This record gives sequence, structure tokens and C-alpha cells, in this order.
Amino acid sequence: MTAFLKPATNWLKSKKVELGLGVRVTVAAMGALVIALALNLALPLWAVLTSIIVTQMSVGRSLKATRDYLVGTIGGAIYGGAVAVLIPHHGEGALLAVLVMAVAPLAFIAAINPSLNVATVTAIIVLLLPLMNHGDPLDSAIDRVLEVTVGAVTGLVVSFLVFPSRAHSQIRVNGAQVLELMAAALKELLSGLTRGLDNEALHNLQDGIGSALVGLNTVGAEAERERAARLSSGPDTGPLLRTILRLRHDLVMIGRASVTPLPIELQQRLAAPLADVSNAMSDYLTAMAAALRTGRGAPAIWPVQSALEAYAAAVAAVRSAGLTRGVPGDVAERFFALGFSLEQMRQNLRDLERCVSQWSETSPEIKPAESDGKTN
Repeated sequence: MTAFLKPATNWLKSKKVELGLGVRVTVAAMGALVIALALNLALPLWAVLTSIIVTQMSVGRSLKATRDYLVGTIGGAIYGGAVAVLIPHHGEGALLAVLVMAVAPLAFIAAINPSLNVATVTAIIVLLLPLMNHGDPLDSAIDRVLEVTVGAVTGLVVSFLVFPSRAHSQIRVNGAQVLELMAAALKELLSGLTRGLDNEALHNLQDGIGSALVGLNTVGAEAERERAARLSSGPDTGPLLRTILRLRHDLVMIGRASVTPLPIELQQRLAAPLADVSNAMSDYLTAMAAALRTGRGAPAIWPVQSALEAYAAAVAAVRSAGLTRGVPGDVAERFFALGFSLEQMRQNLRDLERCVSQWSETSPEIKPAESDGKTN
């Protein structure tokens, strides 16, 4: 039993955010139903469904969902109610014509602004529901707005009070995931210069980085929404997100430079320095991911600098020996582009060091016996 409970407990601990969302959604649904019944709303179902829809993974996302749902609902109820009241639709043909008039403009608006999708649904409900229960279209519109308001407010309040999840804290987890994927991709790319690329593994890594970046940018927008509403006091997400994006561009450039292995003569002279660069940069990205996730100080960058200096010295020795003179033009172009890309990545890693330091509770580490580039 202990052997089973320990892995299960560890798995549940790793899913704290998801568990919190499950609890919030449950509480929001129950709260919306209780309030809707207490207010004697016509259809408590819509209050419950709305509360579930607006209760999102983070407070910032809940704010946006609540705003979009309320704006869309109010707009759709006003427009649908006006069409239902002002245009007679007693026969089937007239009803179809009125339905087209209600749906077409709102569907067009929703195509331009997808956040208003609910307006079309609301207009249809306001228009058709009175025909099924023999009610008044104006009452239907008012009931719909009240039901959605109860659900939206309930969901938003629950998002604030019940295991609230801030997008700023999710930035750490998502950013760390992207950096770890970059570390794995960089190792695969640089190893391709001496043994060839595993295209399938590389494509999987690149696709994973792309998907993770999309999620990171989404969470970043939510975090800034929280900052604008003064719900979070963490650092600005912009510098961190832009630096990670630049590192992604560096990987693309390195990928183009390492599409084919180096000539044998260059491999023999540069394999070891390249391996050191690969290990140093990958380890640094992994350590940065851990620092961002835990809030600890950013790791020192001197191992990366030392590895790149050794690689630059090896490249200079290769050029002095004339080993690059007989190399085809496209190979030479990729070879020198690689050096430029690695140097660009070093600069972006320095920027990453500053960004992670802002998100950490301690200062970056300093190499023993070294300060400001000078030994004691």
C-alpha cells in the first residue's frame, strides 16, 4: 500500500494547479446553483454553466473570460430582444427570417472578434425560448442577463477566494519548461555537427518548444492583466518572454548551421570544444529552468563563457592551420554562421541571467575567487 500511495501522492502534488481548478469549478457550480435558486431565476442551468465557463486556470484568465462572457451576453440579449420585439414572427417563414436577421450580424461580429461568440448563442436563446414556453421576449432577455451575471460573478469571486492561482506563478513553471526543452534541443543540434541529426527527435523537440512558447505567451498576457488590475505585484513579464523568444531564434539559426556534419578534418579538431559548449549551454539552460521554477538565484554563466572562449581558440587554430580554405562555400558559410549564432546566444543567456535574477530571491552566483572578471 505504501509503495502505491507514495507515487500517487507525488503525482497529486505535481498537479496542484489542476486540482485547485477542479475544486474551484465545483465550488463555483454549487454556489451558482444555490444563488440562482434563492433568487428564483427562470433557468438556473445558465447560471451554473456560466460559472463553470468563467472559472479558469488563473485569476487573469478568469477576468478575461468573465468580461468577454458578460459583454457578449448583454450585447446578444439586447440585440436578440430588440429583433424579437420589433419584428413580428408568427409563422414559420417569418421565424426563419427573424432568425437569420438575429444570427447573421452577430456571427459576422464574432468572426471578427471571437471573444463575442456568446452573443450569437444568447440572441438565439432570447429569440426562441419564448416560443417554447410561451413567454415574453423582453422577459427572456432580462432573465438571460440575470442568469449569466449570477454565474459570472460567482465564478469570478470563487476564482479570487478558493485556492486562487496567479498567472505570475504559472510563468515560472511554463518558462522553466521552455528552457528545459531548449536545453535538450541545443544538445541535439550541436551533436549533429559531428554525428548527423536525428531529424525525428529534433522535430519533436522543436514542436514541443513551439507549443510551450504559445502557452507561455498566453500565460504572460494573463499575468499582465493581473498586474494591470493590481492583483499581482511580481516583475514585468515582458523582458523574460522576449529573452526566451530570442533564445528560440538562436536555436533556429544554430539548426540551420548544423544541418549537415562538419568535414572530417574540422570534426577532429572541434569535436571536443563543441561538446564542451553543448554541455555548458545545456546545463546552464537546465539550471536556469530550476532557478526560475524554485525562485532561487540565477546560476553563474562563467562555464558558458569559458567553453565559448575555448571553442573560439580552437576555431582560430583551425583557420591558422588552413583547414577552412578547401571547404566548399556553403559549408564554410554554415561554419562561420555557427560561431556568430553561439555568440549571439551567449549574449541572450546573459540577458536571461538578469531576467531570472529579477524573478529570484537571491543574486546570481559568483565564481569562487572571481569578482567583476578579476581574481583576488
